Amino acid sequence: MRVDGRDIPVTGSLLQPLIRRTSDIVRVVLATLWVGVVVAASVITRPEWLALERWVSSNIVGFLNPDLSNLVYLVYGMAILALPFAILIELIIGRQWKLLAGYAAAGLVAGLLLSITGTGLSAPRWHLQVSDRLDTFLSQFLDDPRWIAMLAAVLTVSSPWLPTRPRRWLWFLLLAFAPIHLVVSTVVPARAMFGLAVGWLVGAVIVLVVGTPALEVPLEAAARVLAKRGHTVTAFTVVHPAGQGPLVLAAAVEGPERELIVEMYGKNQRSFGALRQLWRWLTFRTSESAALHGSMHRAVEHRALMSIAAGDLDLSSVTPVAVTALDRGWMLYSHTVPRGTPIAELSGDVLASVWNSLLALHRGQISHGSLQPAEIRIDNDSALFSGFANAEFGASEKQRQSDVAQLLVSTTAIFGREPAVRAAIDTLGEHEVVTAASRLTKSAMPSGIKKSVPDWKEAMSSARDEVRKQTGHDKIEAEQITRFSRNQIIQLALLIALVYVAYPFISAVPTFFTQLTTANWWWALLGLATSTLTYLGAAGALWACASRLVSFRNLVIMQIANTFAATTTPARVGGLALSVRFLQKGGLGAVRATAAVALQQAVQVITHISLLTVFSIAAGTSANLSHFVPSATVLYLIAGVAIGIAGTFAFVPKLRHWLNTSARPQVIEVLDELAALARDPKRFSVIILGSAAITLGQAGALWASVEAFGGGASFVAVTIVTMIGGTLASAAPTPGGVGAVEAALIVGLQAFGLPASIAVPSVLLYRVLTCWLPVFCGWPTMRWLAAKDMI
Repeated sequence: MRVDGRDIPVTGSLLQPLIRRTSDIVRVVLATLWVGVVVAASVITRPEWLALERWVSSNIVGFLNPDLSNLVYLVYGMAILALPFAILIELIIGRQWKLLAGYAAAGLVAGLLLSITGTGLSAPRWHLQVSDRLDTFLSQFLDDPRWIAMLAAVLTVSSPWLPTRPRRWLWFLLLAFAPIHLVVSTVVPARAMFGLAVGWLVGAVIVLVVGTPALEVPLEAAARVLAKRGHTVTAFTVVHPAGQGPLVLAAAVEGPERELIVEMYGKNQRSFGALRQLWRWLTFRTSESAALHGSMHRAVEHRALMSIAAGDLDLSSVTPVAVTALDRGWMLYSHTVPRGTPIAELSGDVLASVWNSLLALHRGQISHGSLQPAEIRIDNDSALFSGFANAEFGASEKQRQSDVAQLLVSTTAIFGREPAVRAAIDTLGEHEVVTAASRLTKSAMPSGIKKSVPDWKEAMSSARDEVRKQTGHDKIEAEQITRFSRNQIIQLALLIALVYVAYPFISAVPTFFTQLTTANWWWALLGLATSTLTYLGAAGALWACASRLVSFRNLVIMQIANTFAATTTPARVGGLALSVRFLQKGGLGAVRATAAVALQQAVQVITHISLLTVFSIAAGTSANLSHFVPSATVLYLIAGVAIGIAGTFAFVPKLRHWLNTSARPQVIEVLDELAALARDPKRFSVIILGSAAITLGQAGALWASVEAFGGGASFVAVTIVTMIGGTLASAAPTPGGVGAVEAALIVGLQAFGLPASIAVPSVLLYRVLTCWLPVFCGWPTMRWLAAKDMI
């Protein structure tokens, strides 16, 4: 590179990879979304567009006679035809020879895309829908959306290289295409918009590949700025290529310093920073998000000012040299080389200095925001900081707590958990460290810590455990720093699922309420009372499986919440997860809680099959149960799928490893628990009776519902139907088995001779008593359990 007669060597690549060109990627995403919006609007509102076309033809076009319409189109057509040639001349004058290939490719691709039809490529068709209007060749040519797509594509490709004023006038001329068509043409405006959208998308993709002037780093201007400040650059070396952060160069200089660090912020860093600020504003609470910067200039300026403020406290390892705007939207921030030795190269004796410096920084009302190990150095037995991109002056209490949590992770990863936490407590006090430890969570750690600290999750977990150990606290509550917690997101998803599964039932409510006028409400109340046996039975079985280590009363309450979680998730997996979580909160370990729930489910299956066998024998052979037996094809299909799954787990190493390390120990523990149950008759009886109460309580509710509409089926028959319906509920892919359960129960009751006029309302009433009423009670119950920290 030659600057003012001097040759300055540049070592390293200045090119930015495609995946880091944030501005160009955002342009492609927006263009894709716009194409989707135009297509969707055209398809969904096509009748409205056709009505608009007829109205335009009969009303708007009517106030311009054909000669005047042709005159308008003639003037505009000459301008729009001159547009691509004007762009071409601009590129030739600017000697942008490389860009000419992108210019030609953009026009060709856009035209070809809009020429593709079901039978191949279509040529332009020179005709209009109204033969007596706008019949000049120019107007017919401009009515073809391929032309406007080509213009939009070439203008998009060329825009970054054109001067600002001509670029704005050219875009104004191009976008005038749509309103002019609306006034003097009979072409549906959606076609014009589709051409513009496709052309913009094609041009955006080519710009991403070809690049823009913003990718050219203005090193010559940077060298001149430093020279004016008394630092003559003799060489540049790329330290870190431009990516999520700035382009970092080491500049060998002649002057007061022998070397400077030069950070170059380009257009892509500006757009990435804006997206990052927007994301933090959307996801983090207001108190957690720093004030948004209006521009990259303000962000870089803020970083330099924070370095100066920390330097006034003798806590900054760098001194700002220059902050200025450069050509093509670039920003320069230059500072001295950080002085001192990184703490990663020192022993644990420096921990006290590090925490004392952080305390002094906080007393100066400054928070750092990203205390990575590389940003902390020791010079003359004092800890100094650098990298103030996320620093804040007038820091809040939460921002200071975040600093403490970050430094706990960084020092734990380098010096170990015990000395790191001990030094923090000795300097800040036990209360401050415990409060800050609540921010030792994944969402509270900035991206800089996650990238710079190896095994940061392990370091964070170790630091939290060590704080709890040294302070004697049994538990450290995690601070919620995001607008929505994980539990709130899960509850929202479950609520949406509930609305989804409840929709078919809601649509049948009017007919069902009409049938309810003939029901015997005393039997319905008996069915509701009988259904409570299922909650007591499930709670009792799980209580015994957990070795009576949790409160039986709370288990009963949890079963009510379980109805919501189980009904709104396929195969009732939500209920199982909620049970495991409840047992963990009750004091059981993760493995022990999972084993208890698995044991309860295993005994439930055994009891279910046993009761089904007994009641089937009691029912005799008079009932027609062929409706429940799958066809041979279905059985073969199920067997084939089962064999395929078994083979996959047998031959895929990762799945086989998961079976051996995760599933096998739990299966062995469940088998051991079953063996222990055989030696504990009292506990075994409680689990068996609880599991039987679940099945018999559901059967009693269905039998009472049948009796409410006149009866006609025995309790034995209803029990068989209920157990088969429960099996389908577990296998059905829909949440709560909605649809499959109702169909199975209705068919089952009809198989035992119950007419459809009784079977259908009986099943709907049964589902109201055992599914929908508990579900709507389960939602507030689950929220109450969450508020009490039981789940």
